Amino acid sequence: MEQEQEQEQEQEQVRLTGVLVCASEVEAAIVRQYLPEHIMLTRAEPGCVSFEVLPTADPLVWQVGEIFSTVASFRAHQSRVAESEWGLSTSGIERRYTVEGLS
Repeated sequence: MEQEQEQEQEQEQVRLTGVLVCASEVEAAIVRQYLPEHIMLTRAEPGCVSFEVLPTADPLVWQVGEIFSTVASFRAHQSRVAESEWGLSTSGIERRYTVEGLS
Protein backbone atom coordinates (compact mmCIF):
# COMPACT_ATOMS: atom_id res chain seq x y z
CA MET A 1 0.00 0.00 0.00
CA GLU A 2 2.72 2.50 0.98
CA GLN A 3 4.71 1.67 -2.16
CA GLU A 4 1.61 2.31 -4.31
CA GLN A 5 1.15 5.74 -2.69
CA GLU A 6 4.79 6.62 -3.36
CA GLN A 7 4.43 5.57 -7.00
CA GLU A 8 1.26 7.64 -7.35
CA GLN A 9 3.03 10.67 -5.88
CA GLU A 10 5.95 10.26 -8.27
CA GLN A 11 3.56 10.00 -11.22
CA GLU A 12 1.75 13.18 -10.19
CA GLN A 13 4.95 15.18 -9.87
CA VAL A 14 6.09 17.53 -12.60
CA ARG A 15 9.82 17.70 -13.24
CA LEU A 16 11.51 20.39 -15.28
CA THR A 17 15.19 20.13 -16.20
CA GLY A 18 17.40 22.03 -18.56
CA VAL A 19 19.42 25.18 -18.99
CA LEU A 20 18.91 28.92 -19.08
CA VAL A 21 21.23 30.30 -21.79
CA CYS A 22 22.16 33.98 -21.91
CA ALA A 23 23.28 35.50 -25.20
CA SER A 24 25.44 38.14 -23.52
CA GLU A 25 26.89 39.40 -20.26
CA VAL A 26 24.03 41.92 -20.15
CA GLU A 27 21.51 39.05 -20.00
CA ALA A 28 23.65 37.23 -17.42
CA ALA A 29 23.65 40.37 -15.25
CA ILE A 30 19.84 40.44 -15.41
CA VAL A 31 19.72 36.80 -14.28
CA ARG A 32 22.08 37.49 -11.38
CA GLN A 33 20.02 40.54 -10.36
CA TYR A 34 16.61 38.84 -10.24
CA LEU A 35 17.52 35.21 -9.48
CA PRO A 36 17.80 35.35 -5.66
CA GLU A 37 14.25 36.67 -5.20
CA HIS A 38 12.92 34.29 -7.86
CA ILE A 39 14.41 31.32 -6.01
CA MET A 40 13.09 32.52 -2.65
CA LEU A 41 9.55 33.08 -3.96
CA THR A 42 9.44 29.80 -5.87
CA ARG A 43 10.65 27.69 -2.96
CA ALA A 44 7.88 29.23 -0.83
CA GLU A 45 5.14 28.25 -3.30
CA PRO A 46 2.69 25.50 -2.34
CA GLY A 47 3.69 22.30 -4.10
CA CYS A 48 7.33 23.21 -4.72
CA VAL A 49 9.31 20.10 -3.81
CA SER A 50 12.66 21.25 -5.20
CA PHE A 51 13.91 24.28 -7.11
CA GLU A 52 17.53 24.86 -8.16
CA VAL A 53 19.11 27.30 -10.59
CA LEU A 54 22.85 26.82 -10.48
CA PRO A 55 25.71 28.44 -12.39
CA THR A 56 27.77 26.26 -14.71
CA ALA A 57 31.37 26.54 -15.90
CA ASP A 58 30.02 28.80 -18.64
CA PRO A 59 29.15 32.18 -17.06
CA LEU A 60 26.26 32.60 -19.50
CA VAL A 61 24.55 29.28 -18.67
CA TRP A 62 22.59 28.13 -15.60
CA GLN A 63 21.44 24.57 -14.84
CA VAL A 64 17.75 24.49 -13.89
CA GLY A 65 15.89 21.76 -11.98
CA GLU A 66 12.35 21.98 -10.65
CA ILE A 67 10.00 19.48 -9.05
CA PHE A 68 6.40 20.32 -8.22
CA SER A 69 4.10 17.94 -6.39
CA THR A 70 1.20 18.25 -8.84
CA VAL A 71 0.38 19.54 -12.29
CA ALA A 72 -1.80 22.21 -10.66
CA SER A 73 1.07 23.50 -8.51
CA PHE A 74 3.41 23.56 -11.52
CA ARG A 75 0.86 25.49 -13.59
CA ALA A 76 0.30 27.94 -10.72
CA HIS A 77 4.07 28.48 -10.58
CA GLN A 78 4.20 29.13 -14.32
CA SER A 79 1.37 31.67 -14.03
CA ARG A 80 3.01 33.49 -11.14
CA VAL A 81 6.38 33.60 -12.87
CA ALA A 82 4.94 35.01 -16.09
CA GLU A 83 3.82 38.14 -14.23
CA SER A 84 6.80 38.43 -11.87
CA GLU A 85 9.81 40.75 -12.13
CA TRP A 86 11.89 37.68 -12.97
CA GLY A 87 9.52 36.54 -15.71
CA LEU A 88 9.18 39.96 -17.28
CA SER A 89 12.90 40.75 -17.05
CA THR A 90 14.12 37.40 -18.40
CA SER A 91 11.41 36.64 -20.96
CA GLY A 92 13.83 37.12 -23.87
CA ILE A 93 16.47 34.77 -22.48
CA GLU A 94 16.68 31.34 -24.10
CA ARG A 95 15.43 28.36 -22.12
CA ARG A 96 16.12 24.77 -23.11
CA TYR A 97 13.84 22.79 -20.85
CA THR A 98 12.35 19.34 -20.74
CA VAL A 99 9.18 18.87 -18.71
CA GLU A 100 7.97 15.47 -17.49
CA GLY A 101 4.66 14.73 -15.83
CA LEU A 102 2.33 16.91 -17.87
CA SER A 103 -0.53 15.20 -19.67
